Amino acid sequence: MLKKALVGLSAGMMLLGSGAALADTYKIDKEGQHAFVQFRIQHLGYSWLYGTFKDFDGTFTFDKADTSKDNVDVTIKTGSLDTNHAERDKHLRGPQFLNTDKHPQAEFVSSKVEKKGDDYIITGNLTLNGVTQPVTLDAKLTGEGKDPWGGYRAGFEATGKVSLKSFNINADLGPKSQDAELIISVEGVKI
Repeated sequence: MLKKALVGLSAGMMLLGSGAALADTYKIDKEGQHAFVQFRIQHLGYSWLYGTFKDFDGTFTFDKADTSKDNVDVTIKTGSLDTNHAERDKHLRGPQFLNTDKHPQAEFVSSKVEKKGDDYIITGNLTLNGVTQPVTLDAKLTGEGKDPWGGYRAGFEATGKVSLKSFNINADLGPKSQDAELIISVEGVKI
């Protein structure tokens, strides 16, 4: 009996030691300004208005060999919205748009990650303005490897699109401004 327990324990430790059973988890490096959550939306169909969320945090799990182990969890402080125009930012934080007093946080939690060629398809739920809707992101591995400080990093860029009305943002900005495009670039440090 003791022999079987020791064999089982040894096998389990070898599996853990090999790293075969565990995906690597990374904390998004926002402190070093190596991560961005941005968006763009057409302004009257004449130009693009760009914005960013300056305060967010999150983690992602990445296993190059098995995407079923991958996941993403990001929380965004909606009041940190910045479009480089104070009056517009105040308006966008208000009840007609993000309603940041009532919904100070947005969150994206992945439900599935698939590899398609060299790219990744990340499906998950985005909670924004008190509404949760499915969102799909197209992602690319930017790179991975050791950093000069003894850590290990991985970076991704992802894009997607959200319909404003799906998140209870009903202000009419014109026919070309019904969707916002997401542009996300993150670098994570393995924890």
